Amino acid sequence: MSGRPGTVWFVGAGPGDPDLITVKGRRLLEQAGAILFAGSLVDQAATQHAPAGCAIRDSKDMTLEAMNAWLIDACARHRTVVRLQTGDPGLYGALVEMTRPLGAAGIPWRVVPGVSSAMAAAAAAGETLTLPELTQTVILTRVAGRTPMPAGEELEALAAHRTTLCIFLSITLLHEVQRALRAAGWPEEAPIVVVHKASWSGAEKIVRGTLADIKRRCQDEKIASQAMILASPALGARLWPDIARSKLYDPGFGHRFRKAAAAVEATAPTGNPT
Repeated sequence: MSGRPGTVWFVGAGPGDPDLITVKGRRLLEQAGAILFAGSLVDQAATQHAPAGCAIRDSKDMTLEAMNAWLIDACARHRTVVRLQTGDPGLYGALVEMTRPLGAAGIPWRVVPGVSSAMAAAAAAGETLTLPELTQTVILTRVAGRTPMPAGEELEALAAHRTTLCIFLSITLLHEVQRALRAAGWPEEAPIVVVHKASWSGAEKIVRGTLADIKRRCQDEKIASQAMILASPALGARLWPDIARSKLYDPGFGHRFRKAAAAVEATAPTGNPT
């Protein structure tokens, strides 16, 4: 390799299923000289596309400083270095903390997005996160733990919008989720879905309940880590007798690819009470 340093690619491995990595992410793994992967969260099968001789290191026992040093050293010897992260690198990762030292060292870096566990959980449960005339906003958030929440981003304040909530990193604080939603006015019968290890073969669990009983149901299933909490007025919509039609596909809605037909009366949503 010439004197020019290699590039660090921050690749989103997706939620767990190795097949959910992007085509670009897989291609980078196939040509990588070194891969640093988050072993505590990313199934090692995600490195199955690494070429022979590739330096592969599990980062679960490393500090941020050790990871940065490893990446910088790898870039001195390899043209393509991959930092393989769970989900998407821009969500609840240390992307900024890792790229700042790389920039200071003159190491080029790029990001390849990945499938978030929020999307994988909704897919596993067969749920939609948005629904016409009911909810058009999705909030990705977490409950304060060892990492505090910025002022104004407390779950109670966000839940007051009564829109879809994808709550990360909070399954051990499910009682706090319940408290916040109740304080925001969500009724006890509001549906909640928890998905443990979404997309993981043989490990995925889907727990359906209500605000009143979801903690007990998760305890019964012994779910205490790696779970996505979904709270939304759209949960269970596929079982409702009526929903509002999407205007894009409504015969009475014209656009540049299709002329409008006679107006069709839309049916108002009759969803859950949240």
